Amino acid sequence: MSFAQASLDDLAARYTDAWNSKVPENVAAFHAPTSQISINGGEPSVGHAGLTAMAAGFHADVPDLVLQNDGIRGAGNHVVFLWTFTGHDSQTGNSLKISGWEDWELDGDMKVTSALGWFDAQDYQNQVNGSQEPANAIA
Repeated sequence: MSFAQASLDDLAARYTDAWNSKVPENVAAFHAPTSQISINGGEPSVGHAGLTAMAAGFHADVPDLVLQNDGIRGAGNHVVFLWTFTGHDSQTGNSLKISGWEDWELDGDMKVTSALGWFDAQDYQNQVNGSQEPANAIA
């Protein structure tokens, strides 16, 4: 199975809107009931309850989070969604701008059945701590 680029573009726009709605259940609704996501190789968030909690955690950490859709590409039922989010850390108030991506497997209804999310965790922590220099910068 493969999906037309226009359908993928629509999916990415709606998923971005779900994150920007600040309603964690809206994010979870893009996943099949038994779906899971693992972020940076961590413990997976499983099912709608786990996915809702994962999204709620991001919204708690970055209450003014604004997600930007940087693109989406598909090959068969495998999809890569590219994103950047901006906002401020809830504890430090420091500005954040983090880019990453999610690798999705989609079913025939374009629901995510499994996902791997990736971003530079060290860069994120540096920005939380107030350093705007990327973690992987070469001196």
